[in-house]
Amino acid sequence: MIFRPFYRDETGCAAYVFGCGGVGIGAVVDPYERDVEAYTEFAGVKGLRLTHVIDTHVHADHRSGGRLLAERTGGRYCLHRSADVAFPFEPLDDGQEIELGNTRVRVLHTPGHTRETICLLVTDLRRGPEPWFLLTGDTLLSGAVGRPDLPGHARENAAMLHASLASKVLGLPGEIEVHSAHFSGSVCGVGMSGKPSTTVAFEKRWNPLLSLTRDEFIARTAEDIPAKPADMEAILRFNQGRAS
Repeated sequence: MIFRPFYRDETGCAAYVFGCGGVGIGAVVDPYERDVEAYTEFAGVKGLRLTHVIDTHVHADHRSGGRLLAERTGGRYCLHRSADVAFPFEPLDDGQEIELGNTRVRVLHTPGHTRETICLLVTDLRRGPEPWFLLTGDTLLSGAVGRPDLPGHARENAAMLHASLASKVLGLPGEIEVHSAHFSGSVCGVGMSGKPSTTVAFEKRWNPLLSLTRDEFIARTAEDIPAKPADMEAILRFNQGRAS
């Protein structure tokens, strides 16, 4: 498998290019608009044809490069089916599997940060039949979880986030790597580590939010939140395809 993270330290944003080197097909997850050329250049060097461009959710803190990247590469731009946007996209459903040669991607719908949020569970069949890593978007972060307030209804979304973590993420094998869409420097969570990657087991042991009861989790994540991202409304309009 080919796997390359792209980090933006000034905003705490992370994107990922990965895929099957043998077959030469791959995907980009959570692309940042300013880095579209960097993704295509890397894919070209590695001989990857980018067939899928996936946003784990409609981002509120930065302009997505998803539609632009899909247009340039001829790939499919994908979001969860429930995404509220004003343009056509390839809908993804919970449990769906995306085949990228020997790389397989299973979609896990994990609402909470937003209603359409997904995680992507990735397996490399050349190494073995078991999943290797999880791209968590803003569901589970290194040392934190995604804030539930940006779409509004913070306590309702916090309850959904707790359920998503319990039912879809924390029951996975502990050795699975976790690669999220944000790390320290982002306003999409509170208490994030500056180390972008972690594991399921490490977060279960050390993430302070994961040891809370359901009610404690809801109260903490719904109330302990930073200021909203700068230009959030304009960014959302762009990412939803509603910019004037």
